[in-house]
Amino acid sequence: MAAITAAMVGELRAKTDAPMMECKKALTEADGDMAKAEEILRVKLGSKAGKAASRVTAEGVITAFINGTTGALVEVNCETDFVSKNDDFLALSNACAQLVAEKNPADVAALSALPYAGKTVEEVRAELIGRIGENMSLRRFTRFSGDSKLVSYLHGTRIGVMVEYTGDDTAAKDVAMHIAAMKPIALSAADVPADKIATEKSVAELKAAESGKPADIVAKMVEGSVQKYLKEVSLLNQTFVKNDKQTVEQMLKAANTTIKSFTMYVVGEGIEKRQDDFAAEVAAQVAAAKATA
Repeated sequence: MAAITAAMVGELRAKTDAPMMECKKALTEADGDMAKAEEILRVKLGSKAGKAASRVTAEGVITAFINGTTGALVEVNCETDFVSKNDDFLALSNACAQLVAEKNPADVAALSALPYAGKTVEEVRAELIGRIGENMSLRRFTRFSGDSKLVSYLHGTRIGVMVEYTGDDTAAKDVAMHIAAMKPIALSAADVPADKIATEKSVAELKAAESGKPADIVAKMVEGSVQKYLKEVSLLNQTFVKNDKQTVEQMLKAANTTIKSFTMYVVGEGIEKRQDDFAAEVAAQVAAAKATA
């Protein structure tokens, strides 16, 4: 009997998108023969999952789960908006949020290995791919736990926010809605990532240099642009959407409320979507037909 290594299981999983345990079973049955193991999986699971695995999943849903002071925000992706409304896909997505909150998996791989509906999350995902014929992926999650209160806000299924806070529930809910609308990237100016500031400073320097003004004036222009950027992207410094006479920080102070942290997910954010050019596709098909005529 050939030794079945983790590398072999990983290679077969990459080819077929089948669950890891199924890959191991197939390799064992095939005595380590990769081609034979792939054939076993194709027969058992069908070819849809493997064919779908390479396709981009830029659609999907954001789901949230809160139980007391423990909660989770999860993004699960698929290929089309149509599938994002599928009941089984939604059930899996909602279950993932609950599993993250309750089981505290270390990462997406650990989440995929958790039991769900008599199987594992990964097995259910692979079966859904095979049945629906569209790729799906568990992209990311954030888990909250501690002594602070939690509130979530879902704008449909495409934008999700979870806020960790102390104080007034209504004020916290308003902040969650504000975050979905204004999309801050940090709680305060001090929390804005250094790489974001560096990028903004570089852009400001290029713009200021074009003014032809003295170096000391240019430096002040750059600093002013960076400070303006920090106010625009940090939650506490933003103008509150429900009252443009207040910043979020001022509103929270009046409500005796403190925001400790937040997470916002937007479906497909940062994923490069496939841009289908129908006209070009038709032209290519016509050219191919002429070439074979």
